[in-house]
Amino acid sequence: MLRELRGLARETAVYGLTTILGRMLSFLLTPLFTHLLDRAESGVVQTVYAAIAFMTVAYGLGLDTAYLRLGRRDGRADDDAFASGLTGVVATAVAASILLHLFSAQVAAALGVPAELAVVVRYGAWILALDAAMLMPYAELRGSHRAATYGGVKLVTIAMNLVLAWLFVRRMGMGVQGVFLANLAASAAGLAMMAPVIASRLGRPSAARLRAMLSFGAPLVLAGIGSMIVQVADRPLISRISGLAVAGLYGNCYKLGIFMMLLVGMFDQAWKPFVLERAERPDVDALIARVLTYFAVAAAGAFLAVAFFVTAAVTAPLFLGQPLFHPAYWDGLAIVPVVTLGYLFNGLYFVMLAPLMIDKRTGAVGAATWAGAAVNLGVNLWAIPRHGMMGAAWATCAAYAVMAAVVWALGRATRAVPYEWGRLAAVAAWTTALWLIGARTGLGARALLIGAYPAGLWFSGFLKAEELAELRAIFSARSSRAATVPPAGD
Repeated sequence: MLRELRGLARETAVYGLTTILGRMLSFLLTPLFTHLLDRAESGVVQTVYAAIAFMTVAYGLGLDTAYLRLGRRDGRADDDAFASGLTGVVATAVAASILLHLFSAQVAAALGVPAELAVVVRYGAWILALDAAMLMPYAELRGSHRAATYGGVKLVTIAMNLVLAWLFVRRMGMGVQGVFLANLAASAAGLAMMAPVIASRLGRPSAARLRAMLSFGAPLVLAGIGSMIVQVADRPLISRISGLAVAGLYGNCYKLGIFMMLLVGMFDQAWKPFVLERAERPDVDALIARVLTYFAVAAAGAFLAVAFFVTAAVTAPLFLGQPLFHPAYWDGLAIVPVVTLGYLFNGLYFVMLAPLMIDKRTGAVGAATWAGAAVNLGVNLWAIPRHGMMGAAWATCAAYAVMAAVVWALGRATRAVPYEWGRLAAVAAWTTALWLIGARTGLGARALLIGAYPAGLWFSGFLKAEELAELRAIFSARSSRAATVPPAGD
């Protein structure tokens, strides 16, 4: 058992590190593009990639997840199931991409992309096909516990995309087309790296196996589309309502929420296995409640740090002697605290999802996702014409808040988790007060306010007696260990 748990921890670390490094590498494209593309060109990039995100969910048909559930038994791969899933994904992807290629002008017009840039829709179509073809081999790597290979291919592909984008856009002056051509080349290279995995698992495709896998995977597509609506629907809506320039400004500044996104992502990767391993413990409900409080404290502090210092960080000459973002994008920085707050609510959603996961009520997860999608679309359609990109940022924040509220309400039906609402309210009130004060002060005062955040919680009696006792015991134990270590040279 211990060996299995050590293997799980090792793989979790590899996947987590890969995710963090991959997202950070991808984020490096954002400041690069703000210096090389104007707002309208960035709007094309943001709009087309939002469409690609939607289509990615549909292209996969949920077959990669179905393969992990149905195509492997006791750690052994079923080559016929792999071949069936791969055939289904590739056939669907190629057919769909041919249609997108043939009707690229019409698709570009529907997205609000200028006719002369319809070629990027064709590039996007084949990016989708290549990435879809890699879903099954990626699933095989995960199922066979080859985490290092999985992470290596991911990182090499992302790094290649970054280097080629710099080459095509900056050195060769290809503009928007260079962005998508770099991605297309990187995706082709990624598929080539996956060729040995594909060759090692090619069996005989079976229509019966494919139908069984589709029956499992297809419902996941619907839930995935709801999630994508919350994540990226604002870009094409801004593009259609306010124009490509506003969409480019919004999309690039939105990505500065990556700091809270990474915090939430790392927490979620650790939280799910942690709580599910303790699902049968009698104190699991109290554990969930306490973790929600602690996460809220940590995330609120991170939110204040981003809200107070993101403008200074982005406008400082840190990017090869230039500001991280080109000055043309600075007036969009006001959305970053709102986006960061949205990711904070997303983290609360992950914590309060635990009762549903423990009780195996996974259908309720789809209900929460689609509730958030409905709120996101509704608020965007109302707020963007009135408040522009700030309305879109609040729409996403509201969607994540609603998702958290829905999973809390649904979880109450079967499990009465004693959430510490009084303490959570205290954190919210103190954070809001500091945020409002900091919005009217300089950097020096904001640094003091960051220090005031934990100090205020400490001196207000926020910590309970048993928590103080545990902290004293921890620090006492560390002091004792330090005292027993002999000085160097003795």
